Formats: sequence, structure tokens, C-alpha cells
Amino acid sequence: MSEYHVPVLLDESVTALIGDAASGVYADATFGGGGHSREILSRLSDAGRLLAFDRDSDALLNKPDDDRLVLIHNNFRFIHNYVLEQGYPEGIDGILADLGVSSHQFDTADRGFSFRFDAPLDMRMNTQAKMTAADVVNTYSEQDLERILRLYGEVDGARKMAQLIVKAREAAPIEKTGELDKAIERMLPKFAEHKVLAKVYQALRIEVNQEMRSLEKFLQGAAKSLKPGGRLVVITYHSLEDRMVKNFIKCGNVDGTVEKDLYGRVSAPLEAVNRKPILPAEEEIAGNTRARSAKLRVAVKL
Repeated sequence: MSEYHVPVLLDESVTALIGDAASGVYADATFGGGGHSREILSRLSDAGRLLAFDRDSDALLNKPDDDRLVLIHNNFRFIHNYVLEQGYPEGIDGILADLGVSSHQFDTADRGFSFRFDAPLDMRMNTQAKMTAADVVNTYSEQDLERILRLYGEVDGARKMAQLIVKAREAAPIEKTGELDKAIERMLPKFAEHKVLAKVYQALRIEVNQEMRSLEKFLQGAAKSLKPGGRLVVITYHSLEDRMVKNFIKCGNVDGTVEKDLYGRVSAPLEAVNRKPILPAEEEIAGNTRARSAKLRVAVKL
């Protein structure tokens, strides 16, 4: 597990999820290396059950031998369908989602998630999916490239960067990470290249995997899948997804639009348990630098 992915906010998230309801039914919407799932199982009684989801076939190899666990190879956006299929029409007791990319995906060169390696521009979380990062870079219009760089990466100078990519691909297709880095090197500040590249790769990864759309569908499905009093626990890593989660908990939608019923009450299925996000302790960040941007939000089904 530690080689595949080190789970973030492990105790905080699982404690918020389960409390003392050890015989309940729970879901780990982002199985990954199985760290959160193993901790959940360690706290469940023999009567407890856990559904886990991951669209990356590599993650399936981390499944522990435990009859209380059902591991589902699919996108967490379909969580409500599977909660029903597994026989829980009345809902389940809690759902946990860690929205970070696994260390395994970042550290496996040929997956193309990291600019640390000169590798194919892939970035697919589901390796059976059709669209890769190379497809985005080589086929999207200049305007669409600018849009995703600005929206998903918050890249300064997104228009100029999109122009550089289009110009470079006119000479030859951009198929590898090193070729992309070379195409935009004029916009990479000395001694801070990695900060800009991280934003660019984040934008491409989000587009390839349709992460924002999947998150919206997941939140809607999670709200439907919880029993009254059930808990939703979500760990986010960047401002876009954290804003969506915060808005959904507060307003019942990811846009933050406040809708009220006839009595003036906000029409939202969830209520925040913690008004401010829970952050990792300094000790955790020191031992796992990928935890430094993590935020934990907890909500209860009304």
C-alpha cells in the first residue's frame, strides 16, 4: 500500500466517516492503494460492509482478502447505481472520497501524469478510455486549449501558452511530455518551472478524465445514496474541486446557487459538520508532501 499510495488524513477522515457505527454499510469512492479502505475495514464489525470504487485497473490489484469488501471497477460518478444494485435502496451510512491522484499514477512514467519523466502524454485514469492528453494537445482548438489552461490550471498567460502549443504541433505532433515542455519553455520561469508545469499538467489531466463533471455527478449520486444521518467525507487538493464540494454541501449544487423552498429554507440535501475544512497536521505534511494542499470536508444527510 505504501508503495502505491500513502493515504492522506487517514485517521481524521475514517473517524469522521464511521464514528461508532461499526456495523454500518460504507463506500470508499476512490479505492486507489486501498489505504482508506483497509482502515475502514479495521474499524468495522463482522456485520459491516464496504463498497469501493476505482476506474484504474492497476488499483484492483490492491484488493485485500476480506469478504466484507466489494470492489467495483468503475467511475465513482455511478455510485448511486451500484448502491442500488448491491441491495441498499434505503441508502448507506457513509461515503468517503479522496480526490487526489494516486502516487502510483504520478510515479509510473508511462502513465504520463508527471513532467518528471519523458513519457507518452497519456494521463488516463481509466486506461481503457479513448482520449489521451496527446489527443487534447494535438486536436483541441487554440481557444479550447486556452479555456482549459485558464479554467482547470489557472495558468497565467493561458492564451499565449495555447498559441505556443498550436505553433509547435504544426511542425510535428506533440506526443511526449518532453515535447510539450519544450513547446512552452518560453513561458517557464527560471527556478520555478515546476510550478507552471504542475498547473499545465493538472489542466490536461482534469480535461482528459472529465474530473469536474465526474465530481459533480458523484456528489449528486452520493447525496441520493446516503441514509438520513449518513455522512459524506471528501478530501480535496485544489481550489476548483474544493469549491465544488463546499458549494454542494451548502447549496445542493456545485455552482453555489442558493435555491429555497416555499418556507424560505435552502434546498440542500446535506449540512456541513465542519464549517472550515480540516487540514493535515505539520507532521503529516513533513512525512508526505502531497498532503500539503489537502482539505477535508464532512457533511451529514438531512
